[in-house]
Order: sequence, then structure tokens, then C-alpha cells
Amino acid sequence: MNRFLTDIKQRIAAVKPSRWVRFGIVSLLFFIWVAWLSNWWVAIWWLLLADIYITGYIPFSWWKNSKSKTTRTVMSWVDAIVYALIMVYFVFAFIGQNYQIPSSSLEKTLLTGDYLWVNKMAYGPRVPMTPLHFPLVQNTMPVIGTKSYFERPQWKYHRLKGMGSVELGDIVVFNFPAGDSVAEKAQNPDIYSLSRLIGEEIVARGLAQIDPSVKTDPILRDQATRSLGMNYINSDPQQFGKVLWRPVDRRENYVKRAVGLPGQLFEIRDGDIYVDGKKQPMPENAQFRYAFSISGWNDMTPAQRNAFWDDLGVSEADRALEAGQSIATPPLTAAALAKLKKNPNLIFVEKLHFSPQDNLLFPLATARNMGWTLDNYGPILIPGKGTTVKLDADGWARYGHTIRHYEMRDAEWLDGQAYIDGKPTDEYTFELDYYFMMGDNRHSSLDSRFWGFVPEDHIVGRPVMVLVSFDGDKGGIRWNRILKKANPDK
Repeated sequence: MNRFLTDIKQRIAAVKPSRWVRFGIVSLLFFIWVAWLSNWWVAIWWLLLADIYITGYIPFSWWKNSKSKTTRTVMSWVDAIVYALIMVYFVFAFIGQNYQIPSSSLEKTLLTGDYLWVNKMAYGPRVPMTPLHFPLVQNTMPVIGTKSYFERPQWKYHRLKGMGSVELGDIVVFNFPAGDSVAEKAQNPDIYSLSRLIGEEIVARGLAQIDPSVKTDPILRDQATRSLGMNYINSDPQQFGKVLWRPVDRRENYVKRAVGLPGQLFEIRDGDIYVDGKKQPMPENAQFRYAFSISGWNDMTPAQRNAFWDDLGVSEADRALEAGQSIATPPLTAAALAKLKKNPNLIFVEKLHFSPQDNLLFPLATARNMGWTLDNYGPILIPGKGTTVKLDADGWARYGHTIRHYEMRDAEWLDGQAYIDGKPTDEYTFELDYYFMMGDNRHSSLDSRFWGFVPEDHIVGRPVMVLVSFDGDKGGIRWNRILKKANPDK
């Protein structure tokens, strides 16, 4: 023991003052982080920091004394890369990270090709639920295509204190809630929508029968068609690949606008959103699809047509009107619509109308019974922590999926009765907060109208600025979007 104490004293005495300063700064930051975590058991890792900076019993820098120049060179690079990855891991996990806009669901507020900086401290960062993961990719390693994470261990959801909470109108990045299971080769739409679509097609083609008693019960019909679809997906791995389960924080990142908060009554009437009966302001760049016709279209040159679309701000993916056609249905902002109406060659323009049969909306049984559409949806109560709902047939249709998949309860509907953890019940009290998310491209966005509520444990953060933006239509960088505010309506 005396020899050990003597050795420690000698090591401490040999430490340079500058290293003591660095150790003091790192220790201060470490204990601030531990206090933020509210888990003082983590403080035991301070001993590792003390050994790295002061005592040096663990030979992390053994390679510096190697006689081989190659070893020193290679290990210096390895040391730098490992250090950088550790720093990136902590920054991405607790402070923020970059995120790419992959689709047009939020256009024209955010554009396809925008790279955003997402502030995770805005709502409080989640302590990683899947701690062992590669920090630079979400779930799949590039090139080799393997998982970028280990499924074990899984830590319980815990969110640290943030600068605020999600507010109405916030643009929010979150993990795709319906992405808990994915078909390896067919991840869009989500597997629940995909299985439903396939099941409906199987029934429509007469390839499988549904029990007559099930047909009259919308809940059981929904369950039966999904089951048919899932069986088909599982039976054809060559087309769909394996069905994979993903942890919450390793599911794909989505970005939408929060249009409904926990405990609020959400409704869409003729395209306008109402929360608790109060009409909400329309985002400046919200888009709806319009049908219109232009005279003389076939006489225009390709350059003239492109100039027409550019003037309206319509992306190439939405330029459906070509020579020989007479009607287009692109998404337009209010400003673009006003500009179109001034065109002297305009024959007619009208907003697209949808029927209940046009889309498979959430929750399917309720949406079918009530005739909900993209522009006339709800009302539906968004569950919040402590919200109690009745679990009659309508209540189960609205909340059964949420209880089973996000509250993680053993929940099922049998013989006209809800069962939670094997016990019959007529009500359920939620343990998590939930949000209703929608894209600003209202007629071209797969959002909560299709796959339901977003649980609080899926919330990642709030985008604060556009780092850089690449124009997929014209090529090059959109210089006017660099450092542009990502939540312009807030």
C-alpha cells in the first residue's frame, strides 16, 4: 500500500501545470454534465478522466513510446479519429446535429436539399436509448449496409431539462413513429400502411376471404387486412427483404410542423386547422394542390414552360403538365395562386377535392366511418400524459394502436371488449405526451393524418438554421438559403 501511495505521489508531482489546468476544465464540464443528467452514479467515470490526465495507469498512449515510426504514425491517426468520434457522439447526442430534408412535405418553408442544424437542447436532449451506435449515421452503415448500432443495451427513455417545450407551429425533427418495424427493401410507405394497402388489394382481387362477421366491424376488418398484408410481406423476402425492428432513437428522422399538442382537440375544416375550436393561422408558405388549365400550352417552347413553372415556384417533380395535356395539379402557395390567377391565358383553376376513399387515413376505422379526408379531418383528441379515454369501439379504433405500440402495453380488442395486460377495461390513462405533426405541403405530405400521433420519446429537436442547401433541379448551391432561419413562422 505504501509503495502504491508513493507511486501515485510521484506521478502527481510529475504532472505539468498546463495539464492540471486542462484537467480542471474537463472535470468542471464533466460534473456540470453529470448534474444535468441527474444521475450521480455516472460521476464514477471521473476516475477514468483522472487517470487519463494525471496518474496514467491505463496506457492509452503506449504507442508514443514505440520504436516503430509506422506504429506511431498509424496510432496517431487512430487516436485522433477515436477522439473526434467521441466528441461527435456527445455533441450529436446532447447538443445538436445536422439533418437533411429528403422530401417536399414542408415546401416551401423548407426545401428538398436543405441541410439543417437541429438544436436538441431546445426541448431537452434524450439520453441515448441505444447507447452503442456509430455517431455519424442513423441506422445503416453506408456501403456495407449493416446496422450501425447494437440493439443491446437499451436504456429507458429519459429527457434532460431543455430550454422549452414544443409549441404550436414549431417545425420539429422526430423519429418516424411508424418506423419501429420496416421492410428492408420497401421502407416507404411505412410497414403498417404498406401491409394495409396489400391486404386491401388481396381482398379486392378475391385472393383471400375475410370472415363475414369481420367485414361489418371496422376494427376487426382493419386488423384482418393488416394481417393479410403482413403475411404476404413476410412470405416474399426477395421483394420486401427482412422485416426489421428498430429502437426508437434509431428510426428514420422526419421533420414536420407541430399542429396539435398533448390534450388538445384537433380538427381540419376545409383545409384550415382548428385547435380546441380555434382557427390557427396558415403558415405563409403552406401549399395545396390546384387543378388548372392554360390555353396555348402546346404552342409554348420547353424554355417557356420552364419559365412558367419557375415563376410559380413549382419544382420539377411537380411539373406534370406537358405537351398534349391540358390540366395540371401542382402544389401552390397563396402567393403563387394569386400570380397564376393574373395569367391572361388561365382557363380555370380550382382547389383539389378529396373523397374518403382517396386516402387510407389514421385511424382507419374511424376515418372510414366518419368520412374524413385530407382537408376535412377529425375532430380527434390528442392524448397527453394523464389523459383518460374511453375504450369503447370508437375509442379503441382511435387509440388502440397508440396504446399497444407506443405505451408498450399488452393491448387487444376481443369480442367487443378492450383488454389491457390481459384484463378487460373500459378506459385507459396515457403515460406519455403525444403530438400531431403535418407538412406545409398539405396535399403531398405523409404525416399524422396517415400514421397517427408522435410520442414524446420520439422528439429529437428543433431545426434552427439552414447550414447549406443543394438545388436538385438546377444543380449547385442555393446561396440565399445559407444560415436562413429554419422556423420562419415563429
